[in-house]
Amino acid sequence: MPHSKSPCPAPLWLPQSQLTPLPDTSTLDWLFDEGSLTRRLTRLSNDGFSVTPLFEGWQTLRADECAALDLAEGSEGWVREVYLRGHGEAWVFARSVASRSALQGDGLHMDELGSRSLGELLFCDHAFQRRAIEVCHYPQAWLPNEVQSPELWGRRSRFDRGALSVLVAEIFLPTLWNAARAHPENC
Repeated sequence: MPHSKSPCPAPLWLPQSQLTPLPDTSTLDWLFDEGSLTRRLTRLSNDGFSVTPLFEGWQTLRADECAALDLAEGSEGWVREVYLRGHGEAWVFARSVASRSALQGDGLHMDELGSRSLGELLFCDHAFQRRAIEVCHYPQAWLPNEVQSPELWGRRSRFDRGALSVLVAEIFLPTLWNAARAHPENC
């Protein structure tokens, strides 16, 4: 079940230049890393990385997502929610969205990814241009029940290829920070 209908105020997504106070250096490094999060998690887990789909389907996008994708409020889009796991443990909750109109006929089959990483697909296709990363404290009500926690850092960025834009949000769970502290050499 997706978590878009929860009635809570939209977070204020900010670029690093407007973020105050700044989180610690390690958190900043993870939040604003321009590389592939999939590859970084694969390194941290010593190849124990996996993706667990939670929800995939068409639904009305949240207002903050419509604004980030330059869509009219209430637009419908494809929503994909997954856990990015290290050794079976959920480390990151990810929510990716794209408008129905842009996806139709584009050739990006988000509905066929299954347990493959969308991020890896976006990084392998050099036609995608990544926009600036924005971060926020992700609303607890927007998270799956089993990982709901206040003040979790989330980041998002928009990937553009022609008329297609995909908005990818990644919320860092406490289990990731524990793993990163336990194995700093793999980060």
